[in-house]
Amino acid sequence: MSNDAVSESGASKILPSLCILSLLIFVIFATTAENFHSQLLKSGVKIWPNYGILRTDIPTPSCDPNLDIGSQLVILEAASKASAEDDLFAEEFNREATSRSLANQKDLCKEKHLVAEKNQSQVTSAVKIYRSIETSVAKLVLFSLNSQRIILALLIFGGGMITTYRVHHLAFRAVETARDYRTSTVAQLGSNIFCTLSTLTYLKSVQAANVEMPNIEIIYMIIIGFGSIALLNIYQLFKMPAKYDKEGGSISHALLTVPLFVYMVIGSGSYFIISENHLAAVAIYFSQVFEFAGIPVSVALYIWVGILLKQTRIGELVFNVFKPWKLPPELLAFVAILIMAVPTAYTGGSGIIVLAMGVVVYEELRRVGTRRQLALAATAMSGSSGVVLRPCILVLLIAMLNKEVTTDELYGWGIKVFLLTLATFFFYAFITKKDPLKIASPSEALGPMGQALKLLFPYVATIGFVVITYAFLLDAYIDEFTAPIILPVLLVAVIIYERTKGLKNYAFENDERASDVKGALGMSINEAVVHIGAILFVIAGGLAAGGGIERSGIYDNVPELFSNIWVAMSFIVVLLVIIGMTMDAMAAVIMITGTLAAIAYRNGIDPIHFWMTVLVALELGFLTPPVALNHIMVRQVVGEKEAALAALEGDTFYYRHEKILLPLLVMGTAVLIVAFGPLIVGYSN
Repeated sequence: MSNDAVSESGASKILPSLCILSLLIFVIFATTAENFHSQLLKSGVKIWPNYGILRTDIPTPSCDPNLDIGSQLVILEAASKASAEDDLFAEEFNREATSRSLANQKDLCKEKHLVAEKNQSQVTSAVKIYRSIETSVAKLVLFSLNSQRIILALLIFGGGMITTYRVHHLAFRAVETARDYRTSTVAQLGSNIFCTLSTLTYLKSVQAANVEMPNIEIIYMIIIGFGSIALLNIYQLFKMPAKYDKEGGSISHALLTVPLFVYMVIGSGSYFIISENHLAAVAIYFSQVFEFAGIPVSVALYIWVGILLKQTRIGELVFNVFKPWKLPPELLAFVAILIMAVPTAYTGGSGIIVLAMGVVVYEELRRVGTRRQLALAATAMSGSSGVVLRPCILVLLIAMLNKEVTTDELYGWGIKVFLLTLATFFFYAFITKKDPLKIASPSEALGPMGQALKLLFPYVATIGFVVITYAFLLDAYIDEFTAPIILPVLLVAVIIYERTKGLKNYAFENDERASDVKGALGMSINEAVVHIGAILFVIAGGLAAGGGIERSGIYDNVPELFSNIWVAMSFIVVLLVIIGMTMDAMAAVIMITGTLAAIAYRNGIDPIHFWMTVLVALELGFLTPPVALNHIMVRQVVGEKEAALAALEGDTFYYRHEKILLPLLVMGTAVLIVAFGPLIVGYSN
């Protein structure tokens, strides 16, 4: 995304971003508090072995430990005789049994008093102070867990408002003219009004059925959210920004500026109204995103992680390590994909890393003379190979929804798929190279490479310090569960190091990075909120689109059993690529879990094999026209000008369309090998 999208200033533009930042910081703080609470409990038990009892006050029991059994027997016997006079069937008073019962009660009472006295004697001032801290942290953790859906709703619609206001929803083309602006805004207005009416209908149907609905406040927030964005659309129609106040442009281009989520809503809404007369259906499927609120919240955090990474020099310095070797463009593109696989795994998806680091990848490739088409291809693919690596959030979602697989199994096979994808890219880069694959000699490259590595040592030390601190103080390590919480803290630490020590002599002129800590954090969140709104809307819209596809009965026409496993896999692969072309990965995984997964299992396809195929096929779909979501994101981050210049390059059909063809060749080959290779060796049933 061009920097003009995020360089706006003024309280009216900064305050909304700060609100989103506050939500993200709260999530980080509350989740960290969960680890801190666990450590407090462990420490409490070490200091006071019976801390589990001391956590709460045990009041003095109301029973009498000095009960006079003889006197009580006289009272009970008198009461029994009085009752017998009025009841012909009353049993005779058993003095011996009653005496034993009273003795047992007296012993139990004494035991309760002893426990209470012991508790009260051990609850010292130190215990009271410690447990007040521990229980306060526990309340914060519980509040955070109960508020997760509300936080997600605020992120979706708060981010959506900002993204809408700044005109940066994900679309095939960027808004350039007045016609583009009005067409896109009117389409969004219609979509938001429709979603508001759909949710109102859903709410009324629930109320009419007199059904108690949990988390009803989320439905109200959805209504308010869509209604507010619709009002913003109306405001935008009457007050168009000056930069769009120019005539020209075609209707076809204007339609391409309509956000993807609008087309998702229009498509699913049209089906539900025309075929089922079910206006509330879109809201029902849209609200499914709140059933797995932790995952989209993590996506928002990962987006911020990606933008924080962009504010550092890590990407640039890592590329500098390889520059002394004077790698040809194809090899440097291979290195770029290898390097970017790691942040992709830690930021949850290829689209996020393209938005966050796409500019760095593209500019570094261009700086060494890489042709634009190849640079765009590598940028679009920069995250595709990393989605199968630990701790990618998609794999975590798959394991959460499917008991047939575990994260360890998926990540284990993911490493093999990752290496396969890299090898495939290297093969096609080699056979499509324009120049000989020559590199600098070791004597020429090793010295400068060593100097470049030295510049990375302080970063390694800073990162190591944060990781060790979390491990030592909180017993928390970076994995698929803690990564979205630890990584923002880690990158903030890197930014603090850079701005206070590491970049004193670094020139920031004409740079998209700020020269101070406050500016860097401000720019990061100001840019991140735009992407958060855009991505979360696409995820939720994808759920609505997936619901329409599922309810349409398409999968009902699929045979339960195919003639053989090869036919079944062929059908599944084609369908997976189409799904990847039309919706976000998270929405796709949720839909596939309830539809295609069962078909695959019935036809003897191993669950691990199936889900590895899903991940690779979806990535192929993200790179396949006419939608090609990753290419849309690349166009946004590098700018329309670069995309237009790339279209003018190339002396053959392949090189004129390399940005599309190379990713299709690489991921297409990878899909074929991942899908059918195990069948050849008999891995599936």
